[in-house]
Amino acid sequence: MKKIRILCVGKASKPFCRDGINEYLKRLKSFYDVSVTEIPEQPTVRKECDELMRRMLGHDCVLLDIGGEMLSSEGFAKLIYDAHARSDEVTFVIGGASGVDGSVRQMCRRRVSFGAVTYPHQIARLLLAEQLYRAATILNRLPYHK
Repeated sequence: MKKIRILCVGKASKPFCRDGINEYLKRLKSFYDVSVTEIPEQPTVRKECDELMRRMLGHDCVLLDIGGEMLSSEGFAKLIYDAHARSDEVTFVIGGASGVDGSVRQMCRRRVSFGAVTYPHQIARLLLAEQLYRAATILNRLPYHK
């Protein structure tokens, strides 16, 4: 089974985010082996990025980044399909409240934006979980996506 890994800074502590994330991750398990790795928030972005990079080594990574490429849901599904054609596992990276530095950006094959606005990282995680599920339904020709 293909794998999707979410690597992020901080915990999903807000109940409405945590519940939504868990719901979409549960749905995704029908399609992928999904895991979430949470990096504790650190006093500096540099320390968070050092820990992210340590866990990114050897992985095909996609960064959620406001400066990244904006994709349609179909384009996002193609990104996942293409990543899984190269490797059995793709890792999505979400930085902390203060973002990431250039070293993390350089380690990522792609950078994707969910819009020109800034989201709290917990909401970004919820959006990612929903878009991953939507992509899975697109790739499997299921009716969720409209």
